[in-house]
Amino acid sequence: MASASGLKRTDSITDNMSSPDASKQSRYHMKRCFAKYLEKGRRIIKVHDLMEEMEQEAIVDPPYVAFAVRPDPGVWEYVKVSSENLSVEPITSTDYLKFKERIYDEKWANDENAFEADFGAFDFPIPKLTLPSSIGNGLHFSLMINDTLSSVAKLQMALTVADAFLSALPLDTPYHDLEPRFKQWGFERGWGDTAGRVKDTMRTLSEVLQAPDSINMEKFFSKVPTIFNVVIFSIHVRALEAELLLRINQQGLKVKPQILVVTRLIPDAQGTKCNQELEPIIDTKYSKILRVPFQTDKGILRQWVSRFDIYPYLERFTQDATTKILNLMEGNKPDLIIGNYTDGNLVASLMASKLKITQGTIAHALEKTKYEDSDVKWKELDPKYHFSCQFMADTIAMNASDFIITSTYQEIAGSKDKPGQYESHATFTLPGLCRVVSGINIFDPKFNIAAPGADQSVYFPYTEKDKRLTQFHPAIEDLLYSKVDNKDHIWIVAQTDRHRNGELYRFIADTKGAFVQPALYEAFGLTVIEAMNCGLPTFATNHGGPAEIIVDGVSGFHIDPLNGDESSNKIADFFEKCKVDSTHWNMISASGLQRINE
Repeated sequence: MASASGLKRTDSITDNMSSPDASKQSRYHMKRCFAKYLEKGRRIIKVHDLMEEMEQEAIVDPPYVAFAVRPDPGVWEYVKVSSENLSVEPITSTDYLKFKERIYDEKWANDENAFEADFGAFDFPIPKLTLPSSIGNGLHFSLMINDTLSSVAKLQMALTVADAFLSALPLDTPYHDLEPRFKQWGFERGWGDTAGRVKDTMRTLSEVLQAPDSINMEKFFSKVPTIFNVVIFSIHVRALEAELLLRINQQGLKVKPQILVVTRLIPDAQGTKCNQELEPIIDTKYSKILRVPFQTDKGILRQWVSRFDIYPYLERFTQDATTKILNLMEGNKPDLIIGNYTDGNLVASLMASKLKITQGTIAHALEKTKYEDSDVKWKELDPKYHFSCQFMADTIAMNASDFIITSTYQEIAGSKDKPGQYESHATFTLPGLCRVVSGINIFDPKFNIAAPGADQSVYFPYTEKDKRLTQFHPAIEDLLYSKVDNKDHIWIVAQTDRHRNGELYRFIADTKGAFVQPALYEAFGLTVIEAMNCGLPTFATNHGGPAEIIVDGVSGFHIDPLNGDESSNKIADFFEKCKVDSTHWNMISASGLQRINE
């Protein structure tokens, strides 16, 4: 056994800052540092204004400076340091939020009855992940047997008998030939469409029952078809339908899935189909758009309204949409509901709660990280953005959801230096309204990363000449090089035709150009993937998903949107190098394509 002296816990930030050695060695420098913070006259100091060692944020409330320290993604500690005697004390997240609140609403911050939300108190007793590297890996689901198999022992015996029977058959024997006998043994359709697939699925289950491990569990659950009817608040359903059909067919079922994309109906549609209640989705067989109008006390809301202004309508919209969905599905409940964006996720949460069905969440974009200090400054921003509704709606949906799909690790937990979109909801405050001491736990296994991919039929490499869409070239050339002076030469407006957009990327690649994405924060990085897939060397923000997609200096380049000079120099250096070395552009282009294919 190891000796007690060999076991030593990791010191907290409080221990490190308050140790005698630290105080002796750094007392003078620390005093100067805190004096400078006080002299600045600023009450909240962000990470780019702090010394590297001081991490994410500091709040100045003389004579104290309170620090939010983030030693690892998802791991936070809070301390307060006296600028007078350098004493260091650990504080709770509540105490830290009160430091912040006193800057904006001191009376409310000191009110013992101020509303405090702690979603962590309602956590299900599910084991949480513990390592930052494990964030974004989760799993789940159920099975296809009849009443004959009423115990685990009977199931195991039936699996053994079935395996022996299947071993004597050709792998491509259709399930139809096996069905009568398998029904007698207790098995319904869903194990596979051929003897080979049935055998593989059943053997995987046998191994799970005998000695469960993560690999076999994942393999088995991925094969079990339980999703047939889906309600989704996103237009991205073509690939979903194709995958559902493939899995259903491979498991030997003849079920027709049904996918309903739910959105609002707008009577004053101004030449669009937004006033059409039910619309088939092009290039799909079983997917439709269901539109339901917003209602007011005076009747149907006829006009479009901004997404920031729709919260008063969502509860009634949920009720009306639920009724329509059940009618279209002939009384059957959906198997899965998937939310998207704040409003869609809130409606999905309300609907899933009412129908008692599985809910998935896709944030796509969380506004809280897009606007600095948008939580503590909510009163200033609320008239335009209604962030008080939005941030709480996001937090409610995250906690209500059974699983959350993100495209990158960065979206959940950010990087070593910057918190992720979801992580920013772990602890925050809306002074005067609500203090959220535990909003979301990013170590929850409900978080799953599904990397985004480009549509290969649209965003393919510029070198594939036989697939090029040359019919767009005159319009693209006019857009880029027309002698007539127009604003599009300075800012190329959003391209609504994605096929032309793909050819635009390739056209620019022909000229040895580059793609630059300088967003302050980019969660997904889909445009980055699309550009790289077309062969364009890409410069993209180091805040968010692109930091994972691009290997800096190898398959593209990271740029800091907060440092314009450095970013500009990086881009200029690239083109200077391309002038000197004609192979440099091709090397970065090829490495970008290789990275995407990985």
